[in-house]
Amino acid sequence: MRKKILGGVLALCIITMVISLSSCSKKYSDGTYAGTADGRNGPLSVSVVVSGGKISSVKVTDHVETQGIADAAITEIPAKIVKAQSTKVDVESGATVTSEAIIKAVDNALVNAGGSSSASAPKEAWKNVAIKYKAGTYTGTAQGMNGPVVLDVTFSDSAITDIKINSEKETAHVGTPAYDIMFADAIAANGSGIDVVSGATFTSLAVRNALNDAAKQAGASKLDDFKKNTIVHTAQAPIDETYDVIVVGAGGAGIAAAAQSVQNGYKVLIIEKNAEVGGNTVVSGGQYQSVMPYLCWEPDRPDATTGVYSGDGKTYEKVKMANGNIAVLKTILNWSEKPFDPTGAKDWFEAGDIERLSTHGVHQEYLPVLKALKQEIKDYLAWAEPQLKKGKNESALTLFSTVNLHIFQTYYGGLRPNADFTSWIYGNYDLVCQFIRDGQDLKDWLVAQGSAFDNATQPTIVGALWQRENDYLKTGPTAMQWGTYFKYPLETINEAAGVNKIMRRTEAKELIVENGVVTGVKAEMYDGTQVTAHATKGVVLATGGYAANITKVIETNEYWQKDKITNRTQTTNRSSMQGDGIRMGREAGADVTGLEYTQLMPISWIDNGQLAFGGGNYTVYINPTTGKRFVNETSERDVLSLKEFENGIERNNVKGVFIEIANSTQPIQGPYPYGRPGSDAWKSDVEWRQYERTIDQLGALFKELGITADADVVRKEIEDYDHALMTGTESSLPVNKTGWTALIGEAEKKADGSYDVSTYKLDGVPLKIRIMAPSTHHTMGGLRVDINRHVLDTNGNIIKGLYAAGEVTGGIHGGNRLGGNAIVEIFVSGRTAANAIKSDN
Repeated sequence: MRKKILGGVLALCIITMVISLSSCSKKYSDGTYAGTADGRNGPLSVSVVVSGGKISSVKVTDHVETQGIADAAITEIPAKIVKAQSTKVDVESGATVTSEAIIKAVDNALVNAGGSSSASAPKEAWKNVAIKYKAGTYTGTAQGMNGPVVLDVTFSDSAITDIKINSEKETAHVGTPAYDIMFADAIAANGSGIDVVSGATFTSLAVRNALNDAAKQAGASKLDDFKKNTIVHTAQAPIDETYDVIVVGAGGAGIAAAAQSVQNGYKVLIIEKNAEVGGNTVVSGGQYQSVMPYLCWEPDRPDATTGVYSGDGKTYEKVKMANGNIAVLKTILNWSEKPFDPTGAKDWFEAGDIERLSTHGVHQEYLPVLKALKQEIKDYLAWAEPQLKKGKNESALTLFSTVNLHIFQTYYGGLRPNADFTSWIYGNYDLVCQFIRDGQDLKDWLVAQGSAFDNATQPTIVGALWQRENDYLKTGPTAMQWGTYFKYPLETINEAAGVNKIMRRTEAKELIVENGVVTGVKAEMYDGTQVTAHATKGVVLATGGYAANITKVIETNEYWQKDKITNRTQTTNRSSMQGDGIRMGREAGADVTGLEYTQLMPISWIDNGQLAFGGGNYTVYINPTTGKRFVNETSERDVLSLKEFENGIERNNVKGVFIEIANSTQPIQGPYPYGRPGSDAWKSDVEWRQYERTIDQLGALFKELGITADADVVRKEIEDYDHALMTGTESSLPVNKTGWTALIGEAEKKADGSYDVSTYKLDGVPLKIRIMAPSTHHTMGGLRVDINRHVLDTNGNIIKGLYAAGEVTGGIHGGNRLGGNAIVEIFVSGRTAANAIKSDN
């Protein structure tokens, strides 16, 4: 009897187990299910297919996560879920938030499939795993921001013992700070599952991937676990310190505010989110707009060919005019002085068309500047036109450039309606005049600290409208953006002396407000250490804009067509540019202005959105379908971007892709990653970025890239363009050209500066072909400030103790910023805020 009972129990248990296993094996109902969750930048959606009761596929169908950062999670997490048949999987290091969003979205989808959510189930913390290697040094390679990152990684039989850089091309002070931090973490972790370094995301990912490559070569016994091994940084004791001035953000505006505050005798703390100072300034083109009178035409010395710079006492040749710009001066000379009238603007307004805009008047606060500018232009033309009538080429005339021209072009270059023409925006007169007039002293302030500039030039860059850029040196200790704008102001700040301090890898979280006065900042260091910083004199927000926050750009946009800026739109900005300062300011009661307008950079690489550098004065933009020019290449940046969207193609979800063609002897302004004309890097093919070809080789290149434009049409377009430029008939082209300085082909110049048309040739001339598209670049709006950079509340009153400088502010550039106006404005406004603190105390 006992045996029968036991046998019956056993049989029942077996039946129960079978039923249970059967139930487990058919956990979900077959079908396709959708789920969503919030990622780092916005909503993330997945599609989950269940077949035979099992998860057969998981796909991320839509997201706004940051390209390059979230890629591993987008690819790996769905595969892990399918393999595990569960959402209890490990996140991808460096993409934790995106990983968790995918897991939660899949959970939400599976609820609809009859499953239960595991989103709330606790996940065990990863425990590092021991790994065996074949001892030795191995060379690992991965793609960084600017090219391959090659590391020599040394392993014992059980650990990483050393990591050295073999070769790399990452941007100094941007990507390079990641190396020492990540090398130390990787050695401590014995793996690559370490955190990325804020502000150096692409380089950080390259380091991790290069370590993986080396570990694979070393025969890592558990490569998947090597990729997970990590180090947890433990928060230290809370920090509570007091300073005179606290500056949040260490880009150009923040460093200017800090250096000026130190010069004013104050003790300063800088709180910087990234691993190194520099912000967006250190990845910009680096030139700043400000007329240098000694290089320009002088009414008191109209025939002078040289001028003396008071900063160094040296004599310099005066700069020459760009062709086609006298026509611009004549348009301004005839500008209507009546109050601006936007009536019927839908029928007449087109961004960049100043011929029509000039007939509709001017905002009256700008009228005194316009009148003064008209007199300056009259004086110049009275000198220039007799020479032009005698046959002298415009490019042989001394450059006309004045502070009033800069102010007025900033005004009309930023005068824009929203998309439905229900409101208009333009730069606040007082703020515009202030940064331009005070910008006249910027070079001297920087030079006095040790910086240096190329004092012989006034070049132009994309969207600048005129030749008035101040360029940095290309070689030497004061070279490039870092040497010009940061090296010497940092010496002024003198962090090493122990009085002033920079907290790097520290994120400001909120402002401390006591009785309506901002008295400090709460922040958090990369390891979780809490920081409470008190300011006895003032707090300056200098955190930059939010162009890397595509979700916010889309939410606030009222200028661009809704289908042009999407969650696939890329940015020139560093990933840290999320709008933190605007958020903190608003939480403290600050007002905002101009958030509806974001500038796009029309010359960005299509693979990652980064700035490709350059100008429109020496090049043509070609429609990849028709083979025709489609815009005046020296127009404002929004004009160029608008036309690119209209005339470009779409590739890999990037809209507005176009072709730029220039004579290959023309250097590209800015820190161009492929060197100077004639170098091997300059002449190299970089897929969907740059090529060097002759006109007869265009057809083969177009075929290789799948571009449908007819190369013969492009040839004729260039020949017609060059002929019009050589004969002074550029205004008769289907698309006008102003401010040009070079042909696409070649021709000899005569003594009077004109071209000898009979010597023109295009065949055999090396051409620089680049492929680019728009990406987000500069947010026009931000915190509302007064002329002293006090932050204002929603009633227009000053928030005591709070100041702001740079791109975190709004109301200055209107709806579009001129190229080169950012750097001059951020440095001037940083110094202005610092001096206001001194005046207020």
